[in-house]
Amino acid sequence: MVTLKKLTASEEAIMQIIWKLGKGFAQDIMSEIMEPKPPYNTTLSVVKALERKGYVGHETFGKANRYYPLISKEDYSRSLLGRVVSHYFNNSLSSLVSAFTADHPISDKELQELELLVQKAKQNPKS
Repeated sequence: MVTLKKLTASEEAIMQIIWKLGKGFAQDIMSEIMEPKPPYNTTLSVVKALERKGYVGHETFGKANRYYPLISKEDYSRSLLGRVVSHYFNNSLSSLVSAFTADHPISDKELQELELLVQKAKQNPKS
């Protein structure tokens, strides 16, 4: 698993919008931000920081840039979850599941889905 650079809260909020849009100009991003909206320049600064971190790319159309994700939401989610398991659960997936299930009951359907995932993992171990 690749560990991606950590995002600030504002970077992650903008990234969520870019993932939702797929591609978008700064105005498109601004229109998705909830009130109170930050200044346009602040939003653009966050987008530029995301570019520097390798999360976002852009295409230029005249004087406007259209931004798009370079990192998928799924890859970011996996990296973030890996960081949580590493830092808070001593790299133990069972500790994570135990902590989670202590506060969130698992339905029979979810338990069946988890059992299927465990069976698949047993059949296809990664090196």
